Amino acid sequence: MGVLSAAVTGFHLVKTAGLLSNARSFPVLARGRSAVGRPRTSLLVPARDEAARLPYTLPGLLAQPAEEILVLDDGSTDGTAEIVAGFADPRLRLLTGAPRPDGWIGKNWACHQLAQAATGDLLVYLDADVTLRPGALDAVWAQLRRQRADVFSVFPRQQTGTLGERFLVPLIDENLLGFLPFQLLDLPIPAAAVANGQLLAFRRAAYEHLGGHAAVAGEIVEDLELARLSRRKGLKLGLALGGDLVSTRMYDGYRSAVRGVGKSMRAAHGGSDLVLAASFAANLTAYTLPWLLWRRGRGWRVAAVLGLAERVLSNAKTGRGAYAEAALVPFTAPAAVPVYLTALRRTAVWKGREYR
Repeated sequence: MGVLSAAVTGFHLVKTAGLLSNARSFPVLARGRSAVGRPRTSLLVPARDEAARLPYTLPGLLAQPAEEILVLDDGSTDGTAEIVAGFADPRLRLLTGAPRPDGWIGKNWACHQLAQAATGDLLVYLDADVTLRPGALDAVWAQLRRQRADVFSVFPRQQTGTLGERFLVPLIDENLLGFLPFQLLDLPIPAAAVANGQLLAFRRAAYEHLGGHAAVAGEIVEDLELARLSRRKGLKLGLALGGDLVSTRMYDGYRSAVRGVGKSMRAAHGGSDLVLAASFAANLTAYTLPWLLWRRGRGWRVAAVLGLAERVLSNAKTGRGAYAEAALVPFTAPAAVPVYLTALRRTAVWKGREYR
């Protein structure tokens, strides 16, 4: 076994070990959890041009026992406000976003305004494309209490509808479960803290202690920065997978997946072109090269098979199934070339806004 094939195989063994560890220990939301002691809860949804999604996701929010549900229309031009106004529920309130100040990312400004308007002691932020099933809020509260968390995030079950999405979207779960064993979550290391803004809950006192979204006003990956800030401030961070109760379809095809993933990838790689290039080279070496060098030795064959096994383990834990997706793994790095090129442009465009 050559040095490179041994290194690649070692990488896969470490990642597979992480996936196996999390298969046993990473919490998954479950129905039937007690909501005893749940404080007044505000579900908070920043929405910009979400008219196509809200008719499908708002009913799930309204099925939860939250005391209030606030949707902030952030300058939409597609009739988002009219969609929200068409739902009759006294707990549902439509807010109109104020002009965005300099230095603020649009979503962060919307979340800041939602917190100011909310009356709950438990603030639950949700992206407009997140679907909640009956029992989801009670399950969130039960896990938050069980983990004694001040800040709690759920990674929804990722749904995909096209082949292009399947190349990129499953990497979210695979990287989380492969590189962050749940047992390490309590380590006092900010770099080991993660969160997902698709569902991010705060005890109000903790949110105010952090400084809220004002503390991350200009951050594109605000969820990750809030998680790290929570760790630095000594707050307890909790995580869970959405299971059958929380799901999302973030993108409607390959192009939107490229734009969406590319938008945050630069910030997630420290804003460094060198780190981005190294990341691409590492993915190409770990997942594509073993198949090209299959005949060159057992080490490459072991690495190739482990790469497939990682996707199977990840999909099994999240409940996505779709085990045939493993066949796409060797092509993931080439499929991600446009994502890396988007990240290298230093300017991201999302929902009509440009960010640097």
